[in-house]
Amino acid sequence: MDNQVIGYNIRLWRKQKQLTQAQLADIASISVQAIKKIESGQTMPRSNTLRSISKALNVKIHELIRPVPELQAIRFRSCRMKNSVREFVIADIARRLEDYTFLEKILDRSIPSHVGELRTLCSKSDLSGSAERVRDTLGFQLEFPILDIRNYLEAAGIKVLTIEFSVDNFFGLSIGEEDGGPAIVVNVSKNITVERQIFSSVHELAHLLLHPAAYNILLLEEKKSEEAEADEFAGYFLMPDAAFREAWEDSAGLLGLERVLKVKSLFGVSYKTVLYRLIKLGVTDQSVWKNFSLLFESKFKRKLGYCEEPFALNPFLFSGERLQGLVREALEKDEISLDRGAEILRISFEEMRDLCRSWKAVI
Repeated sequence: MDNQVIGYNIRLWRKQKQLTQAQLADIASISVQAIKKIESGQTMPRSNTLRSISKALNVKIHELIRPVPELQAIRFRSCRMKNSVREFVIADIARRLEDYTFLEKILDRSIPSHVGELRTLCSKSDLSGSAERVRDTLGFQLEFPILDIRNYLEAAGIKVLTIEFSVDNFFGLSIGEEDGGPAIVVNVSKNITVERQIFSSVHELAHLLLHPAAYNILLLEEKKSEEAEADEFAGYFLMPDAAFREAWEDSAGLLGLERVLKVKSLFGVSYKTVLYRLIKLGVTDQSVWKNFSLLFESKFKRKLGYCEEPFALNPFLFSGERLQGLVREALEKDEISLDRGAEILRISFEEMRDLCRSWKAVI
């Protein structure tokens, strides 16, 4: 064990739990001075002290003694996020990515990345065409909605990880090939709709393909032009232009609200994605946002919530994590223990055991 690593991890988790050193010391029944020396790496905590701190923080000892892999090629624009929160998110993702790569290696399940090939299909001056070419190469048919995006990204050698993190306006990030990627991380917090999760995964794909030079941990400020390009690419990827125009024309007999909701359902996207496209095509203007809300309120006798998605997609449509499948295979081949499987999936030993039982129970 390394006292610098342990000190760093304790400080990281303490700040994540929003505890002061004095509060942690009080809960763990040790002195503040001891906490300060441990966090600074001056002393190595005894095993009983480490157990007390682990219990006080409600984390496994493994999380306190495990080194954090260093990420450099990461695109994570978070200038409005607290440094301690950003640091924790990056550390958590680095460990998850390391676990993912570890499983691929021991099971010989690594998938070659197709990102380089896909980049050759893209041009910032033709985002609609770029999105359609990438979509076609990944195997999607033009007229069908994309409801299984995770598996298609994984098949292209792009790791997809999910985290639950309740931070305003944090939907996802991505990691370059240099740091074990390419990888896309999507925030699946309960207040984020499935439509937004799907959009975020394609938004990050766009950054991987269009902005490879932007993968630098030191860059915190968002470039509005890059965000706009990624949003536009994602919109065209999920709703190809020709298919959208046809669907919009075919639904011309419907009233405005119903027409938007039908097209939204056809493509499996957010109503906001439909409205943005209508604005871009010049069919309407910015007043459509207010008008849509008023029409919704008139139709359903209640206001549309800010983060609400009317007639939302089933949450299972963004499930099917490959990482969980790798854990199952590693367990069945006795490559890892139940304890290790629980660590990788960030669940308790009891939850891991129940998950194994459910795997055996399903035909």
